[in-house]
Amino acid sequence: MRYAYGVTSALLLAGSALTLATGFPAGAQVAQNDRAAVEAVVPRAGAPASFADLTQLLQPAVVNISTRQRVKVATNNPFAGTPFGELFGGQGGPGGPGGGQGGGQGGGQGGGQTREAQSLGSGFIVSADGYIVTNNHVITAEGQGEVESITVTTTDGTDYVAKLVGKDAASDLAVLKITGPKPFPFVKFGDSEHARVGDWVIAIGNPYGLGGTVTQGIISAVYRNTGSGSAYDRYLQTDASINRGNSGGPMFDMRGNVIGINNAIFSPTGGSVGIGFAIPAETAAPIVEKLIKGVAIERGYLGVRIMPLSDDLAASLGLAKRRGEFVQSVEPSAGAAKAGMLAGDVVISVDGKDVTPEQSLSYIVANTAPGKRVPIAIIRDGKHLTLNAVVGKRPSEEELAKQTFDPEQGQDDDFGPGSKASPHHAGPSIQQALGVAVIPVTPQIARQLGVGEDVHGVVITEVDDSSDAAAKGLQRGDIILSAAYKAVTTSAELDAVVKQAKAEKREAVLLRIQRRGQPPFYYPIRLR
Repeated sequence: MRYAYGVTSALLLAGSALTLATGFPAGAQVAQNDRAAVEAVVPRAGAPASFADLTQLLQPAVVNISTRQRVKVATNNPFAGTPFGELFGGQGGPGGPGGGQGGGQGGGQGGGQTREAQSLGSGFIVSADGYIVTNNHVITAEGQGEVESITVTTTDGTDYVAKLVGKDAASDLAVLKITGPKPFPFVKFGDSEHARVGDWVIAIGNPYGLGGTVTQGIISAVYRNTGSGSAYDRYLQTDASINRGNSGGPMFDMRGNVIGINNAIFSPTGGSVGIGFAIPAETAAPIVEKLIKGVAIERGYLGVRIMPLSDDLAASLGLAKRRGEFVQSVEPSAGAAKAGMLAGDVVISVDGKDVTPEQSLSYIVANTAPGKRVPIAIIRDGKHLTLNAVVGKRPSEEELAKQTFDPEQGQDDDFGPGSKASPHHAGPSIQQALGVAVIPVTPQIARQLGVGEDVHGVVITEVDDSSDAAAKGLQRGDIILSAAYKAVTTSAELDAVVKQAKAEKREAVLLRIQRRGQPPFYYPIRLR
């Protein structure tokens, strides 16, 4: 089971008291006047009376999946392979690398040694001849591990050796195949497009390796975006209990169709807190079909690095509402760059489809056929423009990972006031509205920061811990290239931009930051 961000929650006492006092939630009084309408939609007490009949029909098609892996272990733990391994670094116990959900066995102390590990998950049969759908992360080894075998266990306790037919890391889906003497019970994908908040659902899976377990709940939200930025960050949310081991299991509607594949949870504890996420059937079904047929999965790609348009970012741009996504950087020679897109643009629609939290830019582009020319509506420096781009082919997840920059920390960043690098700058004052102190970038400072001598801007020498700049992660050594899209090379130029933003009653200023080993990145910094 994968985990989204951990959070805590608090009881809203005022709202609870109002419900207890009136008998109905706030806002429900008017609806109560039309009794006929209410009675037509409110479920009867105890309805559905039971999920037993539906469960009895569906459960035989749900399977447990376990993998046996060979995992490399580090050798710097003298207790590796002993009962004390987990206490001293975890490299010999179930908490160590590759331990998976079922823990690991074996171990030792030799160099380059491997040990056996196991992982557990869920899946469901989608055809009488034994094709099974699950999550990619259920059957993929972590780190440098290697999956040696995959075993599928059906509800009658029969074990089958499974063959991996295909997997897709981007959508986190995989298809397995088992063979038996007779047709297997199977289930079908349903219609997730018309799923509504409040619809009943049941989840069947293998939580904590306990075997077939059924939980029920409702759909809490449709097309929930968790903020991961992936091409398929678009889930059905449910309050049906989902825990470790439920990954890859089905979420059924009341007609017995699979409308989601349980994939992740939102939890501060690692267990279910009533917030689970499932891959919608409308996303999964076409990918599963291609995996079964052995058809290559091609996705669209523009070559941009993006971020959601937060309140602070919208304020720094002077936009009235949160709409679209912000372009942090553009990959040279990719479709976006060829169309003329620039870092700092706000993309509001692609091919006539609005970019929203429920329908992200990544999702729209990934589901656009490579080679198609699409119009892209953007906002640049307050002006609305339309670009026409040819969508490229999305690289593999491994190729995308190689594009990630790994900043190296320098040995010498003595560029502050009074240092050898800035002998003519004595104690620059903090820019009060932004909470940073800056000095101009000189060729010597540029060398110390590991950037080209042609980089111009002002380097941050101090950050006020109480400022939004500190909260956003700005740090000593960051170079401010521009503010509100205007190049700044002196503290006076930065002050002028801040004064203008205040005069325009903007609550934030957009800074473009260059950090060692990374491409330039935009930060919206709230003014004080």
